[in-house]
Amino acid sequence: MSDLFDLLNLEAEYSAEEIALRDRVREFVDRRIRPNITDWYERAVFPTEIIPEMAELGLLGMHIKGYGCAGRSSVEYGIAMQELEAGDSGLRTFVSVQGSLAMSAIAKHGSEEQKQKFLPEMAAGRVIGCFGLTEPNAGSDPAGMETVAVRDGDGWILNGAKRWIGLGTIADIAIVWARTDEGVRGFIVPTDAEGFKAVALEPKMSMRASIQTELTFDNIRLTEADRLPGATSLRAPFECLNEARFGITFGALGAARDAFEVAAKYAGERKQFDKPLAAFQLTQQKLVNMALELNKGQLLALQIGRLKDAGKLERHMISVGKLNNCRIAIDICREARTILGGNGILLDQSIMRHANNLESVRTYEGTDEVHTLILGQHLTGENAFA
Repeated sequence: MSDLFDLLNLEAEYSAEEIALRDRVREFVDRRIRPNITDWYERAVFPTEIIPEMAELGLLGMHIKGYGCAGRSSVEYGIAMQELEAGDSGLRTFVSVQGSLAMSAIAKHGSEEQKQKFLPEMAAGRVIGCFGLTEPNAGSDPAGMETVAVRDGDGWILNGAKRWIGLGTIADIAIVWARTDEGVRGFIVPTDAEGFKAVALEPKMSMRASIQTELTFDNIRLTEADRLPGATSLRAPFECLNEARFGITFGALGAARDAFEVAAKYAGERKQFDKPLAAFQLTQQKLVNMALELNKGQLLALQIGRLKDAGKLERHMISVGKLNNCRIAIDICREARTILGGNGILLDQSIMRHANNLESVRTYEGTDEVHTLILGQHLTGENAFA
């Protein structure tokens, strides 16, 4: 898409509207994120002051139609996630948690009253949501969740804990998944409810300009109106996770692209043995290999996006995108760092920050192992999870 790595004129595969969206988000990243991300990352601060600007760009719940949301296509959503992650994975994660997880849960499984109440405010960034699925003892196996909701008259009592929950300490509402006598159910939990507690998980070596938390629920009383009526099984949270996984398929390439561009620029400027690093065969081989993987990853993301917009996307295809593009993104960052030598570990260069962040991106929304087994089951028909 009009980038240094584009060896195949990939830009021609995008519409004028898609390119215009890319340019608007890229301008925002260049203006608001790049000049400040080193400071935010070093101080481990998530910049809440940019939330209204993200909302103004239509980035929050941008793939949801109606209710004050932008109603953009899947490909447009992916493009935006790629540009944001070129700035920093942690800031792309904010948009993903707010839109693909919390807002999608309400849009897909909420009542009309819940949609009217929450989605416009969340799209405007005035209400922040988090998504409570992963637990201290249940990560890759959400069916083993220990959080429970018990009926109490015409309401519910919620007890349990969630871990590695993005935005928990700044959220106004939490989408919480719990076991009940009727199966897994989802609830919209006000974070100011008595018995709700959110604690930031720190210090971290990855995703430092983002917020990850542990949530605890101590006899929180909820009403039936707090339950997501359309969420009647564990399939419901997985539908939301697939939205987030789709965004990662595009997003991880943004981090990789930025690392590649930094390395290519450095190789052209840094001289050793009286010539730039870019003139050495081994450096050119590194750049070529990185560019090839970026092109393949971009084509993969675009194909998945077009299939999603056409209503033809199958579950295993998202695993192809998430597994492959996270894997190549980390490899590209590691290779790009070698071109910078020792200078590559300094925070004023983006490469190590991207690499550290991608270690988290590779893990959340399904580890390599989980997506490998999803694909293995698709290829063989055999369930190897247990």
